[in-house]
Amino acid sequence: MPTHIKRLTLLATLCWPVSTFAQQLQTLTVEKIMRDPKWIGTSPDNIFWGLDGKTIYFNWNPEKSPADSLHAITLANHKPLKTAPADRAHIQALQSGELNLARTRLVYTWQGDVWLRDMETGKDTRVTQTNDLETGAEFGFRESKILYRRDRNIFSWDPATGAVEQLTDFVAGAKPAKRGDSAGEQEKHLKNQQQELFEVLRDKKTTSDAATAFNNNLPKTKSLRSLYLDDRSLNDARMSPDGRFVVYRVFRENMSRGTEVPEFVTETGYTTDIRSRSKVGGAQPQYESFVYDRVKDTSFAIKTTQIPGIYDKPDYTKDYPGRDTAKAARPVIINGPYWSEKGTQAIVNIRSQDNKDRWIMLLDAASGKLTPVDRQRDEAWIGGPGIGWGGLGWIDEQTCWFQSEATGYSHLYTVNVNTGKRTALTSGNFEVQEAQLSRDKKHFYITTNEVHPGEKQFYKLAVAGGKPERITAMSGAHTVSMSPDEKWIAYRYSNSNHPWEMYLQENRAGAPATQITDQAMSPEFRSYPWREANVITFNARDNQPVYARLYTPDAAKKNGAAVVFVHGAGYLQNAHKWWSQYFREYMFHNLLTDLGYTVLDIDYRGSAGYGRNCRTGIYRHMGGKDLTDQVDGAKYLVQQLGVDPKRIGIYGGSYGGFITLMALFTEPDAFAAGAALRSVTDWAHYNHGYTSNILNEPFTDSLAYRRSSPIYYAEGLKGKLLMCHGMVDTNVHFQDIVRLSQRLIELGKDGWELAVYPVEDHGFTEPSSWTDEYKRILRLFENELKPAGK
Repeated sequence: MPTHIKRLTLLATLCWPVSTFAQQLQTLTVEKIMRDPKWIGTSPDNIFWGLDGKTIYFNWNPEKSPADSLHAITLANHKPLKTAPADRAHIQALQSGELNLARTRLVYTWQGDVWLRDMETGKDTRVTQTNDLETGAEFGFRESKILYRRDRNIFSWDPATGAVEQLTDFVAGAKPAKRGDSAGEQEKHLKNQQQELFEVLRDKKTTSDAATAFNNNLPKTKSLRSLYLDDRSLNDARMSPDGRFVVYRVFRENMSRGTEVPEFVTETGYTTDIRSRSKVGGAQPQYESFVYDRVKDTSFAIKTTQIPGIYDKPDYTKDYPGRDTAKAARPVIINGPYWSEKGTQAIVNIRSQDNKDRWIMLLDAASGKLTPVDRQRDEAWIGGPGIGWGGLGWIDEQTCWFQSEATGYSHLYTVNVNTGKRTALTSGNFEVQEAQLSRDKKHFYITTNEVHPGEKQFYKLAVAGGKPERITAMSGAHTVSMSPDEKWIAYRYSNSNHPWEMYLQENRAGAPATQITDQAMSPEFRSYPWREANVITFNARDNQPVYARLYTPDAAKKNGAAVVFVHGAGYLQNAHKWWSQYFREYMFHNLLTDLGYTVLDIDYRGSAGYGRNCRTGIYRHMGGKDLTDQVDGAKYLVQQLGVDPKRIGIYGGSYGGFITLMALFTEPDAFAAGAALRSVTDWAHYNHGYTSNILNEPFTDSLAYRRSSPIYYAEGLKGKLLMCHGMVDTNVHFQDIVRLSQRLIELGKDGWELAVYPVEDHGFTEPSSWTDEYKRILRLFENELKPAGK
């Protein structure tokens, strides 16, 4: 066996069998590592603190059991101990509960019932015991009562009296018509005729009218107003702190045709169909929000026509003159309200369904009036960290906080809702990726990538702004969970060549960190000298810096060839300094580097971590700047590292597979070979939520879809192309690759092949499938990129 093969044996046994020595590898180990990353080792996950503030829980699996188990440590004892299976559900239930402001009581749901805990004594009081499912327990009526949901309605329980009250009556269907309302003129004529002709009927009517009048004069029993949903469904309902208002949202589902995904390998021997998602551009749900005033016993819709800019049309419509000139209010989704602590103010977070606008507005629940606080508009789409449905709140009765990409990077802001004065608490060419207000509302705890786009560090920041105090220190990424008293932090930490471990540290700058776990790398995995890829930058053709991971072989092994890897998801970051979710690709890149290849893993335009302009750089043209970044990366390899320009390959999965297709079809001279895995071939066939943000809709912006879909460029294929796709893929449907294959056949193209995986969804699960796929990828590169005779 050649020397380099011997040195690769360990790596291959941990990853996959490849090329001519596949049969010599240890099959059992291969199956383990392909099935689950825990066979690399085991990393902690989902860290959270117990209510006592002294116990830290986390999922961990050092025993390599079929499923992770919940472990715990304490501030006094750092040795992880497995929790009892019988206790885990209750621990999780307590974790999801709500504390009152004084933190003396906790309300939570467990096993379908509502419970109240006294935090000083630990005593639990059972609030409900029914066969119905109760959810959403919280404090209401200025913390004097407990609120919970049963079916679709809100109920309250009074701890002082034990009284239970139903507060809403949402009713499916339409309000019944009043008796007689539907009578026509003929029926009315006949009824009047009967009264005119027959005395017995007149006497009965007189008696009936008298009884009705008597009953109408009796004391009235107060009844709960029925809120009829008609043909809609209840989506959300929230009560004001004083219990007066219920703000609720309903939606009407517009059913779009879904795709049937055939499953061929089944237990019965018959082909079955899996109901899957609809395609982009299908009819979307319609949302409306209402206010129910329990004091006035009225319900009314929140009028969206009062929202500033609600009639604004996106800029891209200028490319289609004469189309859709009618003035129409854009559909929106109103989320919230979020009430201030004393309940004097409420803000709502409003998103247009075309995702071009995000409004934060004051809501006057008594009238439904909306007053602007902040508007963020993006002609591409609203996004970025902290700018989803959360990421906002109140500091005091006049000041709210939120995140915005107004400067091109997601930063933290406060605004006085009475004066409109806005203050930027952070600024610069970096992102605030998480923000949490302290209990005393004097500080924020934020996670940013200010040090480097590929790091996540934890800081303390005064609510007035100023220089943040950095709490974490190690180079890499920290995902932090803070103790209830905010004196300690427990976090997962990793760097680029060591998976996640758990650490415990006092919540102050300069405090030493104690490592809790040390099982992330098995002895077998640890024995290989995994490379810490260099995070480098190169300038793209528009002079924008592009970050990438670079793997370079030893000079003696360098074969002059290179492989460019394209990560998936589009909006995702992989050229960073923490452990990659692409652990198989990381191992494969080490293998390629040992074989003499140079490997470049690029955070192209559209990737996360680099601000708005990078995030939206693919707007209306996927396969534009995201592809030229790959081509410019290949040029960097040639000009700076001496790679042969005729021996560069490219590969990736999902979005990475899409870019690989676009590369081989539209830049055929830049890449000699490519492997496109689970690839989108025509964006008009992908889902709505993701695709409509970037390309709008196929029938409203056909130009964007045509320029962005590989199937229109298949005639450009010159190099060797490997396509791999799961036949049960419910994300990127197998239909995508079948349609492209037919196109290649009709074009008479050679040099391509399709490998299908009959039992695989979008993310493979079977070891044999992973093994087969990467054998094919390596064989492609070995055959097409290596110099002849080597």
